[in-house]
Amino acid sequence: MPKKTNEQIDLKKIKQEKPIEELLKFSIINLDKPSGPTSFQVGQIIKKELNLPKTSHYGTLDPMVTGVLPIALGRACKLMQYFIGKDKTYVGIMKVHKEISLKEIQKISKEFLGKIIQLPPVRSRVKREERERTIHTFNILEKKGNDFLFESKVEAGTYIRKLIHDLGEKIGGAHMIELRRTQASIFNEKDSTTIYEFLESIEEFKKGNEKKLREILIPGEIISRVLPIYEVETKFIKKIYHGSPLQKEFFKDKNNLPTEETFAIFNNQKFIGTFKKITGNNLVGKGEYILQPIK
Repeated sequence: MPKKTNEQIDLKKIKQEKPIEELLKFSIINLDKPSGPTSFQVGQIIKKELNLPKTSHYGTLDPMVTGVLPIALGRACKLMQYFIGKDKTYVGIMKVHKEISLKEIQKISKEFLGKIIQLPPVRSRVKREERERTIHTFNILEKKGNDFLFESKVEAGTYIRKLIHDLGEKIGGAHMIELRRTQASIFNEKDSTTIYEFLESIEEFKKGNEKKLREILIPGEIISRVLPIYEVETKFIKKIYHGSPLQKEFFKDKNNLPTEETFAIFNNQKFIGTFKKITGNNLVGKGEYILQPIK
């Protein structure tokens, strides 16, 4: 288990007490993307409405695909690497081209569990070369005519449309007709916000009521749920921001120094930055650490 600081980060308190102006510069919106617009277009709507210099989305969804699309605001854009490569869960409907029973297709779907090889679709933006991906679950849930409801948890970078196509090759053909992402990294459908709810919160915010907008914003300090965290002394923060390698004396708990390759540091509930171990000998354990600045 990671060695985390004894002082837990209280996201609820940060969300309630941090000035709204600061929240807007370092937060994430767990958006429920509608069918139609691209992920980029949705991000641009949020950027414009909040008058922000930058937003970015954690994991692209095709225009017709709905569901969980985390949108980072301001400095939180630089946290993308810690969220984007995680497992994702989808529910969808596929249409088969020949009659097959629910029991039979459930049996065949089990052949796709574990590590599989995928060749990205022709229209994808990535290089078309075979890639290994892990399918954690692939459950065929219901049948209605030739339509089947399915749910699948997969490794990031898995093409669900291709998964359905490859299954179809074993049963006489199949294609996906509907898809929704219900989970991406630590973000899930249950806690998501629709674009209409977001726009409503903006209208209220313009009238001087920030309550609805504040409820939607997820503080960037949620990085503490993804990376191991360590507390540093207040008097050393300036040195850290100026690029000083971390030293033992910087930490509040001198007996609990980082052992992980990547971790985050906080000071009294305030996020300071993420660090990554590099080779060399220095004053923290067996390695030296460099700050990946988030300013």
